[in-house]
Amino acid sequence: MLKNKKKLRVLLALSIIPGFGCRRVYNLIRYTKDPEKIFHLGKRELRSVEGIGEASALSVLAFDEWDKVDHILEQTEKNGSKIITLADPEYPDLLKQIYDPPVLFWIKGNAEALKQPGVAIVGTRNTSPYGRKMARKFTEDLADQKLCIFSGLAHGIDSIAHQTALDNNTQTVAVLGSGIDNLYPRENAGLANDIVRSGGAVITEYPLGTNPDAGNFPVRNRIVSGMSLGVLVIESGIKGGSMITADLALDQNREVFALPHPVVSPSGTGCNYLIKRGAAKLVQTVDDILEELPVNANSESSSDGSKVQEQNKKDWRKEDLDENSIKICELLQQKPYQVDDLSDKVGMDTSQLLVALLQLEMEGLVSQKAGKIFELK
Repeated sequence: MLKNKKKLRVLLALSIIPGFGCRRVYNLIRYTKDPEKIFHLGKRELRSVEGIGEASALSVLAFDEWDKVDHILEQTEKNGSKIITLADPEYPDLLKQIYDPPVLFWIKGNAEALKQPGVAIVGTRNTSPYGRKMARKFTEDLADQKLCIFSGLAHGIDSIAHQTALDNNTQTVAVLGSGIDNLYPRENAGLANDIVRSGGAVITEYPLGTNPDAGNFPVRNRIVSGMSLGVLVIESGIKGGSMITADLALDQNREVFALPHPVVSPSGTGCNYLIKRGAAKLVQTVDDILEELPVNANSESSSDGSKVQEQNKKDWRKEDLDENSIKICELLQQKPYQVDDLSDKVGMDTSQLLVALLQLEMEGLVSQKAGKIFELK
């Protein structure tokens, strides 16, 4: 326990050095393998770490705010929360894979929930009846598969997703854009308590007392997507936090899904835009999500179903295809391709290639994933 506290003090100290940033701390941890060694490094050793320049090295060498570190630890204990760091086994593996994982975060609730396979459900605060209905439906369907629901505790779609997860006895995790002792929005304090009591968790990378400033929320969204296998955008305008989360998810190599909306619906323009540019997969049922995720569907058709699917799988070599389609299938046989890369390989312009790919999709030979990536079925 004492050894863990020493590591915690070191990482907490690094987190309060102005301008130091998550990436530098992450690189230091990787370099030393043991965080306790960091404040024993000399300037030359510090400078040899990627991203550590002269100013950063001097900031580490000059650090002398251990009283502040201990005060934060005392306040955390009084608050009834705990801190999880990159060096702790409770830290979610998926989150470690993103470019800038938080060095540490405060948590109330069950740390095991953070490591559960799950989907982020995000959307607008200003919901329509359609958006509210779809948020409940898809959360219920994902809960049936025992998938954890990640979201941001905001009004609207976030709150509906969390509450529906609770109603269906599945774990849910809320990521705050404020200090864990300064819950926002205040009206969701009861919901946050229910999440914790039900075996879920409420977390934040922001220190105790941090106000819910507007700039915090886009930053916290990388954690919502980073812990998830995929992000489902239920309802969103063309701008806003949900679109930021979708872009972050793509950068993190996560699957992105979006619900189609009527063209006259202003609250659905963001979803339609994501689908239109191939940044998100259009979803109509939960199966459209499950087939893209590395999880086993909780259905009756287990092994027998997979055998039937394998037997019914089409072999493109036995189909009557034109020369271009054969070339496309031969390339996709090797690996999935993004449409622009495939265009260069096949020697077709993108518009012609998309027509050919659509035909192959309709014939059940090819499938499209988020980001206009195509693969053989």
